[in-house]
Amino acid sequence: MSEDLERRKRPTIHDVARQAGVAVGTVSRYLNGQDVRAGKRAEIERAVEALGFRRSALAAAMKGERTGLVGFMAPDFDEYHSALLNHLAQILRQSGQKLLTYSHATDGSLLRQSLDFLVEQRVDALVMAGLPNSQGILSAFHDEGIPVVVYNNDVRGERLDRVFVDNVKASSRAVGHLVDVGHRKIALVTGDPKDSTGVERRLGYEEALRRHDIPIDPAYVFVGDWKTEAGYNALQGFMALSDPPTAIFSSNYRMTTGVLEWLREHGLRTPQDIAIVSFDDVDLFRLYDDGITAVAQPLPLIAEAIAGYVATRLGDGEVPDIRSRTIECNIILRGSTRRPLPASPAERFGHDRY
Repeated sequence: MSEDLERRKRPTIHDVARQAGVAVGTVSRYLNGQDVRAGKRAEIERAVEALGFRRSALAAAMKGERTGLVGFMAPDFDEYHSALLNHLAQILRQSGQKLLTYSHATDGSLLRQSLDFLVEQRVDALVMAGLPNSQGILSAFHDEGIPVVVYNNDVRGERLDRVFVDNVKASSRAVGHLVDVGHRKIALVTGDPKDSTGVERRLGYEEALRRHDIPIDPAYVFVGDWKTEAGYNALQGFMALSDPPTAIFSSNYRMTTGVLEWLREHGLRTPQDIAIVSFDDVDLFRLYDDGITAVAQPLPLIAEAIAGYVATRLGDGEVPDIRSRTIECNIILRGSTRRPLPASPAERFGHDRY
């Protein structure tokens, strides 16, 4: 058996807790030499022996002291999460803290493994991109008194600090800009409806259309999953309509790249053939001839807010039980939005082409 495979199969404190029939926090208190009732202590010791559990040397040495480590969990380290990580690392470095990162790919088992790993490493705090399926599995952090700050998506029902951007307002402004330059047939490539971000950006789209008395056409809404292929499939479906849209609001940059890929493959361009606004601004959007108009998330401000919450939670002062900060976004205007041409893309190029 390889060393990597053996490491992946090593039991965690969650495994010990299940085997002993106790809470994860009880196992953690036992491992830190704190008081645990004799009956539970015996069950934990039997579970530790049966599972061959080995607590990390670092965790054993700390005995509840500060490690200077802050956990950072994200589904992946794409342009958005990695850029935020970079800003956060620079801020925390100034106070002598280091980030311990983990990517879980939105997989439930990997998510639990990442949480187990960070608890075992005795992180002082956890920063994580919220996930809809992460409710109830942060108990080990609560039991240990480890503060948690979520960003990007909410974890409903949990008592923790939150730092988000105003998705509704930013999306409404982006779609309103398309209306202002003359578009009324505006399609939406929305994100996963299980994510608070996906819900809020769709709400912003709908709010803008209602504000301008534009009916919401279900045919102009594609429910995606934040991935490139979703944007590609969305535009393919939109352009097959008898009355295709003249503009698109895409809920994240990955789906926007899928939209752009479809346009390139079919010899069409933005804004000449269809206008585009993307949520999230990435370097790629500056490389297009006319540039892609985008909602820019203020990553330095998000990182500062997260770091501030971590610092006050780890300080000696009293802080509210739950805190939340919502930060506004900027709209970066580039050439991908302009007044629609007189005819639709299907009329200009022939509907059968799509």
